[in-house]
Amino acid sequence: MNGARQTHIAMPDKVKEIIRTLRGAGFEAWAVGGCVRDSILGRAPGDWDITTSALPEQTKELFPRTFDTGIQHGTVTVLLEGEGFEVTTYRIDGTYEDSRHPTEVTFTRSLREDLLRRDFTINAMAYSDEEGLVDIFGGMEDLERGVIRCVGDARERFREDALRILRGVRFAAQLGFDLEEETREGMRELAPTLQRISAERIQTELLKILLSGRPDMLRTAWELGMTAWFLPEFDRMMETSQETPHHMYTVGEHTLHALLNVRPDRVLRLTMLFHDMGKPDLKTVDADGTAHFKKHALRSEELTREVMRRLKFDNETLKSVATLVRYHDYRMPVRGEAVRRAMNRIGPALFPLYLEVRRADVLAQSLYLREEKLADIAGVERLYREALARRECVTLKDLAVNGSDLIEAGFRPGRELGEILQSLLDDVMREPELNERERLLALAEEKKK
Repeated sequence: MNGARQTHIAMPDKVKEIIRTLRGAGFEAWAVGGCVRDSILGRAPGDWDITTSALPEQTKELFPRTFDTGIQHGTVTVLLEGEGFEVTTYRIDGTYEDSRHPTEVTFTRSLREDLLRRDFTINAMAYSDEEGLVDIFGGMEDLERGVIRCVGDARERFREDALRILRGVRFAAQLGFDLEEETREGMRELAPTLQRISAERIQTELLKILLSGRPDMLRTAWELGMTAWFLPEFDRMMETSQETPHHMYTVGEHTLHALLNVRPDRVLRLTMLFHDMGKPDLKTVDADGTAHFKKHALRSEELTREVMRRLKFDNETLKSVATLVRYHDYRMPVRGEAVRRAMNRIGPALFPLYLEVRRADVLAQSLYLREEKLADIAGVERLYREALARRECVTLKDLAVNGSDLIEAGFRPGRELGEILQSLLDDVMREPELNERERLLALAEEKKK
């Protein structure tokens, strides 16, 4: 076949079996798309997709266990020993009316036609052990050059599916590639069509960018006019300067550097994205030209909740991120009691993440007082670890007595009981050695009087 190259890819046995079965019945069959790209790059593919000249009904006849995944688009999932593999008939997509889905799909017998409808050259290669690699559009060369380039006309590809605009940035972020010039210009021109894409789809691509080795590719999304349509708050951050000795970047550039300074954890990266989002709303400038952003953490928390709801994040992630954003700039004396109270306020589970957030924030600021700030964080972390090692009480559930104990000792249920427990916790955070059942019961009796 035109474009075939000899490149060996180690496919899983089940993928080989599906391809062998289809070919044995007289059909063409290939591994296709991301699994081919990742294999060539030496990365472990997450999924193995198969494309074939067989119609869906013909595929279903060849395998005992299948189910219809998207049969109107030619996709059948073949089950082998409990593992599913998507097998899709070669197809040509009709016109796109919503910048996402074709109005109709036409099955074809041509692999070339099928590959032509795909987004980027590096995702438009097919492979089989029998015939090697089929690379009609120069995907291998673009992999070697480290380039994201559209198959055919970039504007046409993006008009078909606007999500591809953001996917291109995501692939560049994940693979460490550059965007080819025509592809960039197509993205810039058609960025407004991103407003037609569902929040869930945007969220998925945004998260993949944030969790990649290059979360700062969000800068490219901003430069090409994408973020204006799904994260306009970020655009305001990029345009807000910080005239203070503690900073040397705009709010947006500081955010991008902070993202690079924290490990690729979902909650941490989202926290760094949102932590200063409230600054543009609260900026004031003194007569001497010094900028201030008083109470920006609270405004950032409000925007975090607003944006994460808009992008359909789950409640658990939203709650964790919003809490860390609220306390990202919370500072305390390097003393045991102050650290215990901070652990209580922020929550023991989130406190180690809070320390990572503070460190990433400082490393993205100017050099002004940097060593002192880092030493302060290190001191707090040392006291936090000591509190853990000693199993010091920082929450009501760590108290040596609970509500049932107090009721048994003659206290009446109600608000007063809750206030006494809270007061006991306050005492214990001040003096950890008080956290013994008998001492707390005696203290409670005194408080009752």
